[in-house]
Amino acid sequence: MSHISKIELEINDLEALKTACTIMGFNFMENQKTYKWFGNWVGDSPLPEGVKVEDLGKCTHAIKVPGAQYEIGVRQNGSKFHLIYDYWHSGRLEQHIGKDACKIKQTYTLARIRKEAQQKGYLYHETRINNGIRVSLTPRR
Repeated sequence: MSHISKIELEINDLEALKTACTIMGFNFMENQKTYKWFGNWVGDSPLPEGVKVEDLGKCTHAIKVPGAQYEIGVRQNGSKFHLIYDYWHSGRLEQHIGKDACKIKQTYTLARIRKEAQQKGYLYHETRINNGIRVSLTPRR
């Protein structure tokens, strides 16, 4: 069965996405034009907005997740990128990327903040707290 989800995160920094993949132990497959999914749309759940059946499995880049059968497609839309994947449990992606891809969203966001902070001359520090991560930025002296 196929259940396709578009990760609600606008990627505008591919290098930060690559960094997030490295941090998470994933493999960013540059220029891989297809991603692994169930392979057949059975119509049992709605497609994400802007996704057509004929585009399923197609991407600009892909992300391989060790231990998962399915992959994440990185699809370009103008100057931005979106992530799309089949969340059906047999693909074993959700256990690695979190429900609604929360782990990859958080790791990408932290990579973006870290990169921006460095470019703008701030020291970056993160602290793990009970319900997430606290980020502190301080000007370099």
